[in-house]
Amino acid sequence: MITSSEYRKRLSKMRRNVYMNGELVDRDHPRLEGTVNVLAKTYDIVTDPEFKEYEDILTVKSHLTGKKINRFCNVHRSVADLLAKQRMTRLTCQQVTPCIARCMGIDATNAISVVSWEADQAHGTEYHKRFENWLRDFQENDRTGCCAQTDVKGNRPWRPHEQLDPDLYLRVVETKSDGVVIRGAKVHNSVAPCVEWIMVLPTRRLTKEEGAWAISCAVPADDEGVKQIVSAGCYETSKKLGMPGPYGSADSMTIFDNVFVPWERVFLNGEYELGGRLGLLFALYHRHSYTGCKPAMTDVLTGATALMAECNGIEREAHVREKLVELICTSELCYGTGIAAAINAQRSGSGTYIPDILYCNVSRRHAGINIYHEFDILADIAGGMPATLPREGDWLNPATRPLIEKYMMRNPNVSIENIHRAFRWVQAISCSELAGVMQYAGVHGGGSPRMEQIAIMSSYDIERTKNIAKRLAGIPVEEKYTFDRLGVTPGER
Repeated sequence: MITSSEYRKRLSKMRRNVYMNGELVDRDHPRLEGTVNVLAKTYDIVTDPEFKEYEDILTVKSHLTGKKINRFCNVHRSVADLLAKQRMTRLTCQQVTPCIARCMGIDATNAISVVSWEADQAHGTEYHKRFENWLRDFQENDRTGCCAQTDVKGNRPWRPHEQLDPDLYLRVVETKSDGVVIRGAKVHNSVAPCVEWIMVLPTRRLTKEEGAWAISCAVPADDEGVKQIVSAGCYETSKKLGMPGPYGSADSMTIFDNVFVPWERVFLNGEYELGGRLGLLFALYHRHSYTGCKPAMTDVLTGATALMAECNGIEREAHVREKLVELICTSELCYGTGIAAAINAQRSGSGTYIPDILYCNVSRRHAGINIYHEFDILADIAGGMPATLPREGDWLNPATRPLIEKYMMRNPNVSIENIHRAFRWVQAISCSELAGVMQYAGVHGGGSPRMEQIAIMSSYDIERTKNIAKRLAGIPVEEKYTFDRLGVTPGER
């Protein structure tokens, strides 16, 4: 494992291929500082004495080498691994407020570990061996990675092979003796400018005419032909007030302009029937990660709401307690359903464990449809001050600070210093540029509620519940009675 300093040093050596607001920038650009700080936390927390008791959650032995690795590089080999990953995600997200960011990499690698093996069994390929060789380096050097899955898609009703421009879905444009050449673009690539590897996956089910689009591979984030056009968000923090951070997010439209990928980093190529399988598996793993990060975000909003109530002197009011219960129920229902998804996981042929489809999607949909309501609760209890709070310079200015201290005073049991700190922080997490990004991400990250709805209906046995109703109504039912939705008795899994 490496330190955050080593991670930052690696970034500084990467080729300049990141564009922001019309400029070609380095990876230490101030607008990327928040994202780099988030990823650096995944390294710092492993060696932080304060988190020593969580060592078994934050680290794990590699199934490939037996060496101790950061769990963000792990492939889940058991139910315990899935549960530990969920706990790790919630714990680390609580330290930085927004998404912990490194989950895109772990979710992509787990999906590839399953499908590369399945491709080998069906086609006699060597994808899984290539993947494990690549993964060894990824684990031993504690690399960062992200996922490039979402194609730009062009005219939405048309399939990839029907588009006027076939590059609107990323595809293989040339096959050589030593690899392939890919061209196209992927969007919504979270943290792409601040990682070392980009894992490319298909975005949808593919037909036999679409083998060129059935490509999965690992590409260096600064590879020749890769261009990243980046939107980065961050919130202001005050070192003078002792606030950690700043933390933020960065999302890339990643252009693959005739990028050569050697065979050793190609994990699917032309097996169109597995393209959709790989895309759906990444989404499933990512939605399970959300059962850790979304509860963490709600934890932050719950704490912020309680803090605002205390600052305003209304912490004992019944309506405040009712709203806090709403927030608690959202976080714990999402987290508990994530636990159920891990406990009901299935072992794939490759030995990688796959979380339960229904429970993952129920949790993610519940989080997505509640995200704006959570911010609404915080705004209701905080009042308007976070939106119109005087700037930090006015607080520090001797001419204006006494006036702010006098007129911002609220609950006499809370010092004006802490009242100011609290409102300054709530402004950052609820009114900033980053807050808007995180709200949208809360709805659409890992798939919108509509996609979860599709997954829920496709994985749930409605006929089983209809048969329950028929029995209770006295209507004859021919099917054998089952104890639960999985069709097995408890203890048989």
